[in-house]
Amino acid sequence: MSTPDTPLAGRVAYVTGAARGQGRSHCVRLARAGADIVAIDACASVAEHNGYPSATPDDLAETVRLVENEGRKILAAEVDVRDAAGQRRVVADGIEQFGRLDIVVANAGVLNWGRLWEISARQWQDILDVNLTGVYNTVQAVVPPMIAAGNGGSIITISSAAGIKAVPGCRHYCASKFGVVGLTNSLAVELGEFGIRVNSVHPYGTDTPMGNDVSMYQVFADHPNYIHSFSPGALPTDSLAPPDTISDIVVWLAGDASSLVTAAQIPADKGYLKI
Repeated sequence: MSTPDTPLAGRVAYVTGAARGQGRSHCVRLARAGADIVAIDACASVAEHNGYPSATPDDLAETVRLVENEGRKILAAEVDVRDAAGQRRVVADGIEQFGRLDIVVANAGVLNWGRLWEISARQWQDILDVNLTGVYNTVQAVVPPMIAAGNGGSIITISSAAGIKAVPGCRHYCASKFGVVGLTNSLAVELGEFGIRVNSVHPYGTDTPMGNDVSMYQVFADHPNYIHSFSPGALPTDSLAPPDTISDIVVWLAGDASSLVTAAQIPADKGYLKI
């Protein structure tokens, strides 16, 4: 039974990119709100041009430990979101173990840098395959059993401020995150009749390994005029946002308090998009 402290009690959440950063934070916060968790992460290198280290099996094990410390159950697997069959298998295993699926957080994503006409075809494809096709694969895995269950639910895609306001130096990333918005909005219309809500969240400058990738500074050094596209927000922006603050929004979208909200793009950007 749900309580004010555990509004998601009795529900089950599926989270991709769960080994660390935002994904880990979302798992822990959803568990704290009462949900059991099904979690995946590649736990391996997924894009050779990334300027930050990949998650590891130990990272995913730590997510498991933290969720269990919240008193909730978790099924975790090392699966790349590009592996459509792997996602379907884990979702089926999760439903078999927990009996249902109510919340989906399509969080997995990667970012690297380079001007669009100078990056390789492989660099372009890696970003699109993980950030956009990975979300498509997640949708393909979760939607049929959610419809069949007839319990409604909430699907939350993690886009980016760069999925609303394109910035230079990572146009392939922007293209993938704009694509997530189109996918989210169309899916919300298609799933409305089943009581399933679909919304996207748009962080900016988050304190994760991706957010701390120092290779972007070389782009600014080579093209100093680009820095003007990365303006501060309306609120003080002297530090990167803790992932937990993004999870506040995810937990809200997952629960009944946001029951009227679907096909929305929720900024988590300190007002950057309006500056």
